[in-house]
Amino acid sequence: MKRRDFLAASGLTLLGCTAKAGRPLPPGELLGPNANLGHHMRDGAAFPAATRTRRVETLIVGGGMAGLSCAWWLKRHGYEDFALLEMEPETGGNARSGQNAVSAYPWGAHYVPIPGPQAVEFRALLAELGVLRGDPSASRPEYDEHALCFAPQERLYLNGHWQEGLLPQHGIDAGERAQQRRFLAAMAEIKAQRSPSALPAFNIPSMRAMPPDRALDRLSMHDWLHQQGFDAPSLHWWVNYGLRDDFGTDYRQVSAWAGLHYYGCRHGEAANAEPDAVLTWPAGNGWLAGHLTRIAGAQVVRNQLVWQIDADDHGAQVDAYDPQTGQTTRYAARRVVWAGPAKFLGHVWRGIPAPWRAAVGKQDHAPWLVANLTLHEPPQEHGRVPLCWDNVLYNQPGLGYVVATHQRLDTQRQDTVLTYYRPLTEWAPSQARQHLSTTPREAWATQILAELGTAHPDLAALTQRLDVWRWGHAMVRPVVGMLDGRLDALRQPAGPILIAHADLSGMSLAEEAHYWGVRAARWALHQDWTTA
Repeated sequence: MKRRDFLAASGLTLLGCTAKAGRPLPPGELLGPNANLGHHMRDGAAFPAATRTRRVETLIVGGGMAGLSCAWWLKRHGYEDFALLEMEPETGGNARSGQNAVSAYPWGAHYVPIPGPQAVEFRALLAELGVLRGDPSASRPEYDEHALCFAPQERLYLNGHWQEGLLPQHGIDAGERAQQRRFLAAMAEIKAQRSPSALPAFNIPSMRAMPPDRALDRLSMHDWLHQQGFDAPSLHWWVNYGLRDDFGTDYRQVSAWAGLHYYGCRHGEAANAEPDAVLTWPAGNGWLAGHLTRIAGAQVVRNQLVWQIDADDHGAQVDAYDPQTGQTTRYAARRVVWAGPAKFLGHVWRGIPAPWRAAVGKQDHAPWLVANLTLHEPPQEHGRVPLCWDNVLYNQPGLGYVVATHQRLDTQRQDTVLTYYRPLTEWAPSQARQHLSTTPREAWATQILAELGTAHPDLAALTQRLDVWRWGHAMVRPVVGMLDGRLDALRQPAGPILIAHADLSGMSLAEEAHYWGVRAARWALHQDWTTA
């Protein structure tokens, strides 16, 4: 019996979407982080001087996955003398989520793979939240059935038909299929590679793997494919799709090291799921962020834009502006964990060390568009492959959509929410950000409905609401040359300040952010953080 069938017996469901053209656009909002406030900080705008001072032992700046994980580890060890500052009204970073009368839904990251044995702290978190059952150190732990992604999991719309899985099969000749098999075999070999001490070549977290191959970092994934004799269009599309999905970056810019990491890093196994299973929730990774926020509790202070940092051997003074009150609070801290994007630190810390300034100046982040479409019933399906959790359209600008209600237990309800993702990889990041900031919601909504309407002609008629979220700086781009030493420079503290962010891995993955957040908490607790 499949997981979905088993859980359906106790009240579970799968829901979907549908489409039709030629109707007025559904209502909705254009949402996103407070770009204006962030730009004021970037441009060195004048903020009011501090009117009060608050003293804390440790200050965490940034309420994304890294900052929240840092707070979780501190709380786990009984440490309370800290505050976590978040610029936005809500925590979560790119794991933000929303909710309406139909369902919770993600505004960003929407799943995590089954964690491997080296993700010790992440497994401990999942055990604490009841997602992992039993011993977190077991080779094949058991996971909560309601968090494991239900079947059917993924499908691809290709040549007018839906197929199971995302690797193109329909209309692909024997030569291309042979290349696909050879590529999969090569990735299996890479995934199986181990050092004499049993460390994998690629891993999550990436710091618990063999030293990276710098030669691969000097080559793009596109060029690596050709170097290895892979030229099948279907294979190139599939690889590029995966890297656009995980990194928001075209495979012509992604380093081959990061590209191979994508295929070779997952080593998790479960007693009650396939090795390639993922964990997901209606809110996506917002479910994790929400629980971490509740654990941090009163230490979280929202609407706090850090606009100035001064540091010396005795600690740091951090000025944070509250746009709701119009006042600045000065935080006097012994240690500061910078858990925001590393690049932004250069805008607020005048004394940032030269190696750090040079390193963060080389980083850039991928812009993204995410939309949530609320439907009153699923789309009509044709063919033998039903609506899946992940639904991808071949050779389209977007990455398709996930069904937020896929994990729903109520089998009677028909309304649903589809979460559409689109990295703006057709432009350079700065141009994409400009396009993102000047394009109205109506234009995005028209494009999204037209794109998804190729597979679902009734989608427009079924969509009751279409909300769009703009991410100007969604995730760091793992471009060619990212391992040239710039990341190493950012991984050590500078006086009382330590960076904790997925930027330090060069890949914006929840587990990487969690790793760096826990590492920073160990530093604050005077635990052994250098070898963690």
